[in-house]
Amino acid sequence: MPSLLESFHQALEKREAKSSRRRLTLPPPGAVDFSSNDFLSLSTSPLLRTRYLQALNSRTTDNQPLASGGSRLLDGNSAYAEELERFIAAFHDAPCGLLFNSGFDANVGVFSCVPQPGDVIVYDEMIHASVHEGMRLSRAGKRVSFRHNSAAALREVLASQMAEDPLIADAKRNVFVAVESLYSMDGDTAPLREILDVIHSLLPRGNGYLIVDEAHATGVFGPRGAGIVQELGVQKQVFIRTHTFGKALASHGAIVLCCPLTREYLINYARTLIYTTAMAYPSLVAVRTSYELMQEGKTDSLRENLQSLIAYLRTRCDELQAAIDPSLLQVDHHDHSPIFSLRTPSPRDLASHCQRRGLVVRAIMAPTVPRGRERVRVCLHAGNTQAEIDELVDAIRQWARQKQSAGLNKSKL
Repeated sequence: MPSLLESFHQALEKREAKSSRRRLTLPPPGAVDFSSNDFLSLSTSPLLRTRYLQALNSRTTDNQPLASGGSRLLDGNSAYAEELERFIAAFHDAPCGLLFNSGFDANVGVFSCVPQPGDVIVYDEMIHASVHEGMRLSRAGKRVSFRHNSAAALREVLASQMAEDPLIADAKRNVFVAVESLYSMDGDTAPLREILDVIHSLLPRGNGYLIVDEAHATGVFGPRGAGIVQELGVQKQVFIRTHTFGKALASHGAIVLCCPLTREYLINYARTLIYTTAMAYPSLVAVRTSYELMQEGKTDSLRENLQSLIAYLRTRCDELQAAIDPSLLQVDHHDHSPIFSLRTPSPRDLASHCQRRGLVVRAIMAPTVPRGRERVRVCLHAGNTQAEIDELVDAIRQWARQKQSAGLNKSKL
């Protein structure tokens, strides 16, 4: 029987053999970021930095502890945290909100405790791992996926569940539909209006609940960056929205937007809130500062510049696609999304080639994406430039030509 550490070693060796071993890396100094979720480039914004430090200094007194000192239910709550929740909820046109330490914690907390025994969760097949973790811990009777971004597939799944379980049609059992507004790997958006139409038509008695993760849309889409739900004007029809602060908002943590009764229920039953130390005061100030900049319209120019760069990269990718062998590379992109997917049989090789030229992109491999859909993920930021985009496209073209030349030489042997 191998020892525990030997088991660790063997498990890692198996991943190494399959080229799936994960490692922590550091970006090289001076590298161009085409990888992070810092879509608005706020993390390097002098305006955000100045406003944050001013706010922190002006609001911090000798009696203001920097650390929260405990969970929200013990000693970690504060008037500042509660006011921040009200401020963010008002920004998102929601009844109220509840802060969590991360989007992962928020999703695990919601999905582990909100579905009641026997309820059904129907989820998009591309939903985030944190939702899967929450569902695994939940008391739901069933967890059923539907084809990605397909309202028709959702209708089929819901109809099938109702046929199997009359309690759903009788409104004695709840159905939760879980989606993301903007998906982080493909960069596509959910057809929220169509999904709501399906829920309302099949579950007219009010036992169908839509839960939307707005993590990647926060700050980028919607009025003042409020998200896709508000861009579509359907916020009153969504049961729970989750917005995270660690991506476009350059902060940390998340908020669950919901009704007051749901908030009280989460305070009592969401273990990822109850049994963890609350966010520290400097983190709360950072979140508030980012939201104030959005509310004041200070990030509007960043969003506009980001959209301009998205259009430019899309044009350059169309030119690139026309000039190279499609078996080597396919560029997938969706309107207005900052996320591009470079689909290739050799994602690690392409990512390494770009990284050697000082362009930070990442290969995304199974199981993060389904096997056969591996890719290099490119994220644009408001702080990128057209010259940097040109450099990236040139690097991709050079790689494709090298691969094509190597393939031709090999075929001659």
